Amino acid sequence: MWWPGAGSATIRGGSNISEPRESVMAQDIDEVEDVDLAVVAYLDESDWYVQELPEEALESVESIARELRRYPAETGAVALLSVDEDWLLIVRVVGPSVRLLLSDASAASDWTLARSAVDELGLPVEDDDDQVPAGDLAIVADLGMPPSELGELLDDFDLYPEEILSEIATRAGFGARFDDAAGLSNA
Repeated sequence: MWWPGAGSATIRGGSNISEPRESVMAQDIDEVEDVDLAVVAYLDESDWYVQELPEEALESVESIARELRRYPAETGAVALLSVDEDWLLIVRVVGPSVRLLLSDASAASDWTLARSAVDELGLPVEDDDDQVPAGDLAIVADLGMPPSELGELLDDFDLYPEEILSEIATRAGFGARFDDAAGLSNA
């Protein structure tokens, strides 16, 4: 069962980012090139499906949530993103609620997508060198990854974001499909 709580929001539209739209668009184009991985996973009739998210959905948490609502999902569609081999973002949509987890809140000072996550969580953007997660550590608890274990994974700075996401996917039951999409499979 899924409960809305900390790290949950209902996104109604509009952007909280106060930069001129042309500037944001130029940043978005550059930033999309730095996205290492962006997939959606969803459970439909007891089968997991994993596919790439379209580039146009990677502009903000709001645009990702809008894209996730297009997928049938018994447990909510989940977006798994890795950016610049440095940080990850998980966005989960169940009905009107959006839950998210950003592995490094300080990424918001440099990345528009991370800033949109921090804005949706209602947190200030701080230029901090400490890598601290922001959002809902229980975002995938009902899929087999308890918050304490997810926190431990995020605290392991030797792991790449794709490796953390692969562990989450494995626990949820779609690890092989995720690894194929991420190019992590042993061929």
